[in-house]
Amino acid sequence: MFETLKNAFKTKEIRMKMLFTFLLILVYRVGCFVPVPGFSASAMQEVMDQGDGFLSILSMITGGSLSQATLFSLGILPFINAFIIMQLLTLIIPKLEKLSKEGDMGRRKITQITRYFALVLAAVQAIGVVVGWKEAVNPLFSFEESASTAYLTMTLIVIMLMGGSIMVMWLGERITEYGVGNGTSLIIFVGILSTAGTTMAAAVGTAVQVPEYFWNIIGFILIVFAIFAFIVFMDLAERRVTVQYSKQIKGNKMYGGQTTYIPIRINSSGVMPIIFASSLLMFPQMIMALFAPTSEAYEWYSTYMGTGTWVYYVLLAALILFFSYFYAQIQFNPEDVAKNIQQYGGFLPGIRAGKPTSDYLKKISNRITLFGAFFLMIIALVPTFAFNALSGEGADVLRGGGALSLGGAFSATGLLIVVSAALEFNKQLESQIMMKHYKGFLK
Repeated sequence: MFETLKNAFKTKEIRMKMLFTFLLILVYRVGCFVPVPGFSASAMQEVMDQGDGFLSILSMITGGSLSQATLFSLGILPFINAFIIMQLLTLIIPKLEKLSKEGDMGRRKITQITRYFALVLAAVQAIGVVVGWKEAVNPLFSFEESASTAYLTMTLIVIMLMGGSIMVMWLGERITEYGVGNGTSLIIFVGILSTAGTTMAAAVGTAVQVPEYFWNIIGFILIVFAIFAFIVFMDLAERRVTVQYSKQIKGNKMYGGQTTYIPIRINSSGVMPIIFASSLLMFPQMIMALFAPTSEAYEWYSTYMGTGTWVYYVLLAALILFFSYFYAQIQFNPEDVAKNIQQYGGFLPGIRAGKPTSDYLKKISNRITLFGAFFLMIIALVPTFAFNALSGEGADVLRGGGALSLGGAFSATGLLIVVSAALEFNKQLESQIMMKHYKGFLK
């Protein structure tokens, strides 16, 4: 990867794209420290400390912005939820399905609808923040004594949180369009990494007070490196389907007769199934946590279906499986591939052209997708239990009796996001370097 970065900086066009990407990421991180007037960071931190692990996950995804009550407290979450819902509605509503098949124009219209939907979700979540945690809204005055001032402050906070979320969405789109890599993934990637130092510093501080806790930290680091190696190995793994092209004589020249292959990656959808599954599961809990944090419904949901319960893990595994197949169908269409192979005079050895080829490719794709889905389930579930087991009693020293999760920023989902985003960024650089070299060769 370091060699790729070195080669990328040598090319002016790619270097400018990388600098543009880093600049927008810097703007995002600066926004994560811009305070919102009337929004108390200390009071919000107390709410987070008294809350459950669900609030910590939200804060992790937003790079700690939520716990610090800053401009980007909502982060990219409204856009992710809107994107998930629009993808599902595209399969249900015929008009949206027709738009998705109209090429770039249709995709632009769907993207525009997604933006409006993200704005609505941002408004709902911003209102939920100030209503559900209004003790963090300017605690210097009482709502009973100055209700008009309090509600004016709440309105200002809602507007600023909405604007911050839309700005994060805009930054992600600009990174995708003019920079390197997927903007949404990079923003989540940076948000998770930004809390890693704080988490490890807190763990070391605990170990200083309780020396036995050092063994937990060492075990955690070893597990993290093992998971990194496993993720990289699986992310680069692929099934190669051999394609043979028959020889064709045109005029005095002979064409074809070559052997190539179709690479089908085991984890072709990357981290998106986990992001979509976890976001979809957190959405009901988030809405209840924002609007009715003291209600019996929220308490029941948190106890039996919330983050960390066995029902949550079962639903998470099922949704990961669903979104894995959902993305596999979008990215790899066996019928189109079989048609293209036949059109250019190719065939799979031992398989007849046409429908038998598409059926064979579909069979292979389904098997590989199932294997990739199981891999994502393992990454999403198994390390979580290992991290929880390593959260020793020494953690109670720092959090006043509350467990300090060693996973923190490097949770199971966070690890996969970090590795997948880094690998995707590296592949984007390699492809742009290769494209630049081809253009230079043609000139």
